[in-house]
Amino acid sequence: MSHDSTAAPEAAARKLSGRRRKEIVAVLLFSGGPIFESSIPLSVFGIDRQDAGVPRYRLLVCGGEEGPLRTTGGLELTTPHGLEAISRAGTVVVPAWRSITSPPPEEALDALRRAHEEGARIVGLCTGAFVLAAAGLLDGRPATTHWMYAPTLAKRYPSVHVDPRELFVDDGDVLTSAGTAAGIDLCLHIVRTDHGNEAAGALARRLVVPPRRTGGQERYLDRSLPEEIGADPLAEVVAWALEHLHEQFDVETLAARAYMSRRTFDRRFRSLTGSAPLQWLITQRVLQAQRLLETSDYSVDEVAGRCGFRSPVALRGHFRRQLGSSPAAYRAAYRARRPQIDKPADLEGPASPALPSPLHPESPVPLQSRRAAASAIGSGASLSAAAASAENGRESYVTSRASVPGQRSGT
Repeated sequence: MSHDSTAAPEAAARKLSGRRRKEIVAVLLFSGGPIFESSIPLSVFGIDRQDAGVPRYRLLVCGGEEGPLRTTGGLELTTPHGLEAISRAGTVVVPAWRSITSPPPEEALDALRRAHEEGARIVGLCTGAFVLAAAGLLDGRPATTHWMYAPTLAKRYPSVHVDPRELFVDDGDVLTSAGTAAGIDLCLHIVRTDHGNEAAGALARRLVVPPRRTGGQERYLDRSLPEEIGADPLAEVVAWALEHLHEQFDVETLAARAYMSRRTFDRRFRSLTGSAPLQWLITQRVLQAQRLLETSDYSVDEVAGRCGFRSPVALRGHFRRQLGSSPAAYRAAYRARRPQIDKPADLEGPASPALPSPLHPESPVPLQSRRAAASAIGSGASLSAAAASAENGRESYVTSRASVPGQRSGT
């Protein structure tokens, strides 16, 4: 899923300076960058496909520091242009940055700031968002990056509104994307914005990719949290929540355990993990439901209860919004794709309904198997709809099986 926000009036009204050209795209490369991500904008904007109906861009490949630039695999690159060439570009793309913990060169950051001030469109693919953030271009803006790095981006740059669920975010003159494939999605979006659906569709056919993917990164999220959480006071609260997902509790409960107000807890939690606590909690409950559907014979109603949902209806709604499928269809697709050799021997015959599930509900299952099952049944809508309705009071969780005074009852 993409997020297209309405650009600020001043950003929308700003025009390119006289020396910049809309059709010129500058790609800023650094040493240590991954070769795949770096090649995405080169392929999209650097190849003449006018015979296929794709308007031509003029590509300038620029080195963000002294070369030669060493990439993954030990390859060395020499760029035809330096930072000075950025001054001619109407669009500047930073496809990757070598380290999410080290600062980019100040000369490159200055060049990006000048380009933005002169009306250029600035694009960060995957970890390239860290370069844009270091330049101050994401302050107060929505942005995304690879879900694995989103918590670090949110913690290092608290003024950036990081959304780890989106494939890409278009904020008018500054755009960011998630990991590798999402970089292709964003580049296609740029072509679509500049030249229309037909041109973007023609390019997608040449690249043999979908012209527009649905869904977001939430399908790929694991329950892991950033390493930095281990030293944070919220670590104990988060660990408690993960251990008690089978119970019904809400964000107010977590805030109380952290001895914080709800507002303070929300702010601290978002800065630590990159998402709102309610969104995170719903995601963890859905992930737990996935594991139980994969590794047990519990009914959907039982799975709902064991994941802290107040009713099977709540589970089905959140599950479909996050994964684009009903729990029953997900289980069927997962088992159809799971190799039969992995099936335990004691499941070969009919199981007695009086016996407990022969599969342990906590047995580990590879994340890629869950992803395959989800992709087999289609993409889902953003979890933001579920989170928004929850924040408005239509859906919530309660502590224990009974309502507690001052807390809302869940669905």
